Amino acid sequence: ALLEMLKLVEKAAPTAKWHIFGAIGSVVYVGLATASLMALPEFLVIIVVGIVIFTDTGAYFTGRMFGKRKIAPAISPSKTWAGLYGGMLFAGLFAACAFGFVQLAATALSPAKPPMPYTAMAVGGAIGASLAVVAQAGDFFESWLKRKAGVKDSSNLIPGHGGVFDRVDGLLPVAIVAGLASLLFVSGH
Repeated sequence: ALLEMLKLVEKAAPTAKWHIFGAIGSVVYVGLATASLMALPEFLVIIVVGIVIFTDTGAYFTGRMFGKRKIAPAISPSKTWAGLYGGMLFAGLFAACAFGFVQLAATALSPAKPPMPYTAMAVGGAIGASLAVVAQAGDFFESWLKRKAGVKDSSNLIPGHGGVFDRVDGLLPVAIVAGLASLLFVSGH
């Protein structure tokens, strides 16, 4: 993903100064996402990846079925408001179920009757829907970069799907946000 992003930056940068700035930004962007995924506990990595998958899936199907109004046709002509809302709904439902499951699993060994996980599910739903917006922003960022570079896909590595960067464009910013949130939560600030 980093190599593909660097190639896009090289094509998109109007001057050498912007190329250097873009290359540094690419290393920071992909590096922070990678470090975040490596630092998160495994169950949170699964939840983060699941949120991105459900965002993409929900956005695709609801956008196809109900999408008429485009969000930003100059950047990504296939993205619709209905797709965004569908992605938020699917990601929110997934995260609500995941947080509810984690709450139940964490209290399963308690001698007292564990509380119903409604609060955890509500928090999970809100987090999932919010991270769906972050995932879509990552998708828009990559689409903008590809437009500036004058290419359709980040590479031809995966026939019919583009490159690795095309596959992880939503995961990168979500991983960064999840990693930062984890740091803040764990450190107690």
